[in-house]
Amino acid sequence: MAQAAGVPSQVTATASNSVTVFYYTKTSNWSRYLIHYAPTGGAWTTVPGVAMEAACTDWVKRTIDLGTATGLAATFNNGSGTWDNNGGNNYALGTGTITVKDGVIAHSDPCGDGGTTPSPTPGTQATVFYSTRTVGWSTVNLHWQPAGGAWTTPPGTGMEAACPGWFKRTVDLGTATGWTATFNNGSGTWDNNNGSNYALRAGVSTVKDRVVTANAADPCAGYQPDTTAPSTPTGVAASADGVAVVLMWEPSTDNVGVTGYQITRTGGSRGTVVANTGSTVYSDANLEPNTRYAYTVRALDAAGNVSAASATASATTGEAPPVADATAPIGTDPRKDPIYFVLTARFNDGDSSNNRGGSQHVRSGNAANDDPMFRGDFKGLIQKLDYIKGLGFSAVWITPVVLNRSDYDYHGYHGWDFYRVDPRLESAGASYQDLINAAHAKGMKIYQDVVYNHSSRWGAEGLFTPTVYGVRDNQWSWYYDAKQEGFEYDGLTVDPASGKSYYNGDLWSTTEPAGNTCLNWGRPTGAFSPEGYTIYNCQWPSPTSGMFPKQYYHNCWLGNWEGEDSRSCWLHDDLADLNTESAVVQNYLIGAYNKYIDMGVDGFRVDTAVHVSRVMWNRHFLPAIYERVTRTWGADKAANFFVFGEVGAFVNDKWNRGSVNHSAQFFTWKDRQEYSADDATAVLEGYNHENNLGTGNQPTSTNAFLNGNSYHAPDHSRFSGMNIIDMRMHMNFGSAQNAFWNGKDSDDSTNDATYNVVYVDSHDYGPNKSGERYTGGTDAWAENMSLMWTFRGIPTLYYGSEIEFQAGKRIDCGPTCPLATTGRAYYGDHVAGSVTASDFGVVSSASGQVADTLQQPLAQHLQRLNQIRRAVPALQMGQYSTEGISGEMAFKRRYTDAASGVDSFALVTVTGSATYTGIPNGTYVDAVTGDRRTVTNGTLSVAAPGKGNLRVYVLDLGGANAAPGRIGTPGPYLK
Repeated sequence: MAQAAGVPSQVTATASNSVTVFYYTKTSNWSRYLIHYAPTGGAWTTVPGVAMEAACTDWVKRTIDLGTATGLAATFNNGSGTWDNNGGNNYALGTGTITVKDGVIAHSDPCGDGGTTPSPTPGTQATVFYSTRTVGWSTVNLHWQPAGGAWTTPPGTGMEAACPGWFKRTVDLGTATGWTATFNNGSGTWDNNNGSNYALRAGVSTVKDRVVTANAADPCAGYQPDTTAPSTPTGVAASADGVAVVLMWEPSTDNVGVTGYQITRTGGSRGTVVANTGSTVYSDANLEPNTRYAYTVRALDAAGNVSAASATASATTGEAPPVADATAPIGTDPRKDPIYFVLTARFNDGDSSNNRGGSQHVRSGNAANDDPMFRGDFKGLIQKLDYIKGLGFSAVWITPVVLNRSDYDYHGYHGWDFYRVDPRLESAGASYQDLINAAHAKGMKIYQDVVYNHSSRWGAEGLFTPTVYGVRDNQWSWYYDAKQEGFEYDGLTVDPASGKSYYNGDLWSTTEPAGNTCLNWGRPTGAFSPEGYTIYNCQWPSPTSGMFPKQYYHNCWLGNWEGEDSRSCWLHDDLADLNTESAVVQNYLIGAYNKYIDMGVDGFRVDTAVHVSRVMWNRHFLPAIYERVTRTWGADKAANFFVFGEVGAFVNDKWNRGSVNHSAQFFTWKDRQEYSADDATAVLEGYNHENNLGTGNQPTSTNAFLNGNSYHAPDHSRFSGMNIIDMRMHMNFGSAQNAFWNGKDSDDSTNDATYNVVYVDSHDYGPNKSGERYTGGTDAWAENMSLMWTFRGIPTLYYGSEIEFQAGKRIDCGPTCPLATTGRAYYGDHVAGSVTASDFGVVSSASGQVADTLQQPLAQHLQRLNQIRRAVPALQMGQYSTEGISGEMAFKRRYTDAASGVDSFALVTVTGSATYTGIPNGTYVDAVTGDRRTVTNGTLSVAAPGKGNLRVYVLDLGGANAAPGRIGTPGPYLK
């Protein structure tokens, strides 16, 4: 799309050796304001810094000469020991004009034009109102040009809040009668009217959802300023975890709406510290050890009104963990990183003391195999990171880490305490943080599986847990633990009498409790268990029993998997469906996953993403993820924080039975329409709106496709923030050719299919919704891998597939059969011994069983595929095309990056022959064989390499873009 004249090619602050920092004062209400700063590469000012001066209502400012520095780190204080240091991370500021408001940074001048506006002769005035209800911006800049005059300097002139949902600015046009404008949020996001700019006239105009209304009425006429403060936060509680404190409280209320909270911390050598958050949970990390901290919380609204301070909550930190050198996310383009997927509890056992079998240990048959369901752990995974790296993988997707509760919960998808890591996965010296740090030290990413849709059957600790499920009689004594007064479930504690893990002994009662809401409590239902035991009402979770409040949980069973109720009803009695339209639930989940973002995870795989409305993802959950990554680790890390969702569209067509709302690609897009402010209403409106538009009116994209032989800059302006697992390719991997053609068919409806996560089978299904692990044979596996590692998307492998582990075995049968006979069997025996990887896909030493595993044909195939993919940027991040190409699985890919000078062009064919026409002339070198071809007529023909084999002819462009030649040594398939 052609760029609008008013939008600079790179939206940054004006190149300058100074910065003017504006700081918002209304919510802090200090008597003095100082800025303590250090230019990039320079020294900090002397504490407490330099004074800021009054700028305009609610703002102070300071202009700082940076010399040759390109930015600065800064904190703010009142000169008397109270600090705003961005929650301990300092503020990273650039040059130009910058605002800091309640923890949010933007490029804007809130008080005027800052000298950037043209200065025509005073004359005609124009006022423009801009609606933010759809874009959701908290800061708006007006970048404009009077007819015949000059543009303002980007990002333009700050607009002022006029009333909820509207910003305004009045400008002087001099003798001009018209003007041109664009708008931006001060952080690089622009509304330039789809590249056409906005044509405005004198007088009052409004701009709403790209519609200009001239001679408009003031949309804020009659608006009475909001002067009512939110209610004071209640229920504030603090708990320490090492040198971190987790703070939680009940949501405040407001006549318009609460927009955030301000936390004030006292204690420790740093004095009083102020921080901001949008959640009702705050994770305060990197504190001093063995120190008592006290916290108060105030609620904020959009008008800057601040509640009274809450009651004080205190906590004392413990010992500091070892210094972590690699906590921060790696932050590189996720398309560079092939993914290895493990069920942590089934991969490798590094510490047998945390193994647990639960009450199903014997009945499942696991006891006979000495194979407890919780067997693998973080320690075992840390021990085998070199094995995964030696195969060539640079990202590890792990199953959920939160404390689970369902008695057969080793997989992690029955979350109970979302704020606590399951201790059955941790060991002394091998915590979750240790795993993240260890992976980062090896240049490997950790993608954490997360669940927003549901909790365990027992509810969610800290949100809602039923106090009672029902009768424990002699029949059920094997299943319901004996009640332990004062016991708090932790997943690890074992009953000395039975040797089983407590998991429900704090939830049952022999008499109906006061305040019970469950219907017909304790009465026989008339049904019996498979063993012939009497089943009682309220003995088992049910959404229709009155057991679960509507404020926290949906209250229906799912009937139509492609209907609206798949968002609003329970999938299974083990999966209590969270009411994700409830602000309390939203805050609980956002706060929980903020904790893991702060630990430095590199991305989230989102379980059951289709069962949460896209409206909720776009309104709440996805913005919260990226906002937290930005706040904790910076914008660069946030740009490559990888979120990919499981949208279970288990069909072979482009649109899931014609339902756009339940098709994978649908979730990669922002919403196109503004819905009601009430979330419960909005999700129904969103479903109906898109359903009525149908499949023929969905957005399309060329982001995955070459323009002829040329790479073009992708347009991610409508990207939701969620990428997807490529369910269509997964479903069609009965053959690689089917997967290839079906995958291609959906790419124009996906925002950017080069980010699709591609796998053959997983812990849930094989191709065509098979319940067994892939059993197509070694040659077919090799062919699948050759396609996955060269076609668009991110290749992903379920643990053990490198040796066809458990091929043809049923993936999951719950506790009705031993895990050792399933696709979730324990893998550690195959990686026993020692292994050291000197690079990705390169093993420098290996001994024991792991050495034999690495010699298997598919393991060797993977190593070389990963070496080739890593050496050819086009295979990692390139767009593709099949135009002018004959062949069954043949395509061309290119990736170009002007900033780094990379230009990579490759021709690929898998298994079969191919002819490429209309390609650039030049020398091409095959990365598999080293064969060199000179093209002078735009045509190259390649003979069939054979099943599982492939050819990757790379255009030799010389210099840094020279073809790498043959990569690696011939193996069982690449030869």
